[in-house]
Amino acid sequence: MLSKASQVFILTDENVAPFWLPEVAHWLHCESAIDIVIKAGEQHKNLQTVQRIWKTLMKHHADRNALLINLGGGTITDLGGFAASTYKRGIRFINAPTTLLAMVDAAIGGKTGIDFGGAKNQIGTFTEAEDVLIDPIFLTTLPEREIRSGMAEMLKYGFISDSKLLEINLENYQQYITHCGEIKREIVAKDPYEKGLRKVLNFGHTLGHAIESHCLTKDTPLLHGEAVALGMRAALWLSVKQCGLNEKVLKDYEKQLPMLLAEAVMDLDKTDVEPILSYLAHDKKNRGEKPQFVLLEAVGKPVLDVEVSMETVRLSLEDTIINKVW
Repeated sequence: MLSKASQVFILTDENVAPFWLPEVAHWLHCESAIDIVIKAGEQHKNLQTVQRIWKTLMKHHADRNALLINLGGGTITDLGGFAASTYKRGIRFINAPTTLLAMVDAAIGGKTGIDFGGAKNQIGTFTEAEDVLIDPIFLTTLPEREIRSGMAEMLKYGFISDSKLLEINLENYQQYITHCGEIKREIVAKDPYEKGLRKVLNFGHTLGHAIESHCLTKDTPLLHGEAVALGMRAALWLSVKQCGLNEKVLKDYEKQLPMLLAEAVMDLDKTDVEPILSYLAHDKKNRGEKPQFVLLEAVGKPVLDVEVSMETVRLSLEDTIINKVW
């Protein structure tokens, strides 16, 4: 694959580059690749950073046979995939995820995107990577907080597909990485453009994205998985109220929240509820102005496109962040 490329570029960030950039270039026999190193963090997943990537590609006269390797977490794979899929109407790219969350979710499935107007992933494409290179060796340099964040996405697969994944912990999570990827690939293969089944992958993300976007305006932003962890708690609360989910599922999950959020700085209170709810207006799954939720009848039995009144959504959020169930 690399041998067919006219040029190879490696996109990464300032956190990953010192650990893995030379090694990956050596492993892939592309030491002559042109490096593009950007600042780390979700706040840089924007159009300005994409323009920098495009300008670098143009500066080096990259043609449509060029290849971009996205080496990093979900921010890098989302951002790099979008830059590649739009440059000269699309060049090939490979994802080499270095975080647990990216390995089990963000790097797989062909969603690319950037944040815009203060909301997550508002601009993007559906474009599959040529390949996704997953190697647990990258996790050896990953902070434990990032591991906990990725485990939240793994638990999502447990709720929507396989209850065995609800048993993951810090000691056994690595043995389930491949299985999570297989679940996502199977779902995406059946519904690549999110017209139906693929929506189940948004379990916990409707409020999770809103919480994450709001917290990016604070001095103590949450990681994606931490926000999703809270979003899943709210979704389970709604599932009990709206879909008859056994409350034991909610209570069991509440026991896992302290593990998922152990290193998060949680300064959310009642004053944050309305600002968080305001972000729901930008959710891509809305029908008109009404938010659509993925809820559960039971573990492994998700329900799509559930309309929930804003008052009930507010109650779920208040019950989650004000009562501090974590």
